[in-house]
Amino acid sequence: MPKGSPELTQARKEEIINACEKLYQTMGFKEITMKDISAATSFTRTSIYNYFQTKEEIFLALLKREYELWSGSLREMMERTATMTKDEFAAMLAHSLEARAQLLKIMSMNHYDMETGSRRAHLAAFKAAYGESIRTVEACLDKYFPEMTAAQKRDFIYTFFPFMFGIYPYTFVTEKQRMAMEEAGVNYVFMTIYEITYNCVRKLLGE
Repeated sequence: MPKGSPELTQARKEEIINACEKLYQTMGFKEITMKDISAATSFTRTSIYNYFQTKEEIFLALLKREYELWSGSLREMMERTATMTKDEFAAMLAHSLEARAQLLKIMSMNHYDMETGSRRAHLAAFKAAYGESIRTVEACLDKYFPEMTAAQKRDFIYTFFPFMFGIYPYTFVTEKQRMAMEEAGVNYVFMTIYEITYNCVRKLLGE
């Protein structure tokens, strides 16, 4: 890592992550190279290696930021809202993920590659953000549904978080996929991020 202020180091990391995010809007994970990312920044590819050794580490940092933004939005909601019904909570959680489609896209399509292609320090930093998102959802359950038992809250967490990995593939379907499903006779019903998340959360909370 080159010498410099923490602010400069963070600013350069953010520039690299932003470049990767912009490329991901029009290119696939496998298509994007370190050369592409460096071309979208103000410094050389060699300089990038001072901060990230692989594109997987850059994507993992992007996913970490997405989790942090999602957790932040949930905490802001908790500060604004004293009580919620089960319907209101399901709607709130659904809207929060509707605003973070990129979070769902990265986690569903490239999560394994990112983790295996990143050094332990980067992975640990990501896991910290991931863990904070779990604790934030747990805090929401504690606040809005104090009648839930510890076992019920655990079941909610360990059902909802794995469920999140499947949201994007079920809500973003290419024309080729649509045609293939029609040819295969698959009765596919299109649902939005909001709809599929709301339905899941409402069922997990029960009557």
